[in-house]
Order: sequence, then structure tokens, then C-alpha cells
Amino acid sequence: MAAIELRETNMNEDFIEIELEEEPIELCNLLKVLDLVETGGQAKALIGEGYVGVNYEICTIKRKKLYSGDVLAFDGELFQLTLSEDATPNPRPPEPVQKAQPQSAEEAPKKSKRKRTKKPKVDEKTGRRPISFG
Repeated sequence: MAAIELRETNMNEDFIEIELEEEPIELCNLLKVLDLVETGGQAKALIGEGYVGVNYEICTIKRKKLYSGDVLAFDGELFQLTLSEDATPNPRPPEPVQKAQPQSAEEAPKKSKRKRTKKPKVDEKTGRRPISFG
């Protein structure tokens, strides 16, 4: 688990500065290390129910990796993550690109319609239809 140091800062907003000695740190672990929750299970439950914000958006990803520069919002407090001077920064992975959803039915891609084949005939002796695995 990453070691951290708390420091009050006065920026445009009132942040509590969290100095990380290594990054990234998982969101559920950060809540636990900061003693904002008692257990990891409680942290995951609160995250999953939408009580935690990351970078001014509600975050429900329990193991979201946080890096220096990220802002954590919890219980009316804002925490700014920074990296200690002697720590080596880890590069932040690129954000996944989300495809835009079509706006109307006309713009939606056409689904291929599969031609229905005739149902196989019933075997006269057994009364069963043959099974096809193809």
C-alpha cells in the first residue's frame, strides 16, 4: 500500500493535499489509508453506491487507479493528490475511447437479419427432430 502524507493547502478551493510516495493507488485503498472508512468492504460499498467522486465526477469503479493531479471528493471534503519529490512518477495509461452512440434509429447500424431455415422434419420412428450443431 502506498504511504501518504496529509497537508492542508489553500488554492482556489479548500483542498487537503495527499502526498503519495508511489503511484498509482487504488481508490478503495486510498479511502482506507486515509481512515475515511473502517474497512475495505465499506470503501467498496460506498464507491459502488456513488458516494465518492474522482476529478469532479461520481466514480463507481472500486479499484480505479489514482495518480498525482487527481482530485478525490468524499464526505464534503476535497483531496488533491500530489507526488512526493523523491518518488518516481508512473505514466498514466491513456483513457479508453468511448464510441459515440447513434442518436436515432436511422443512424443505428442495420442488424443483419438471418434467414430462417425450415425446421427439420420429425423422425417418424422416434418423434424427435434431429439436432444440428453447425
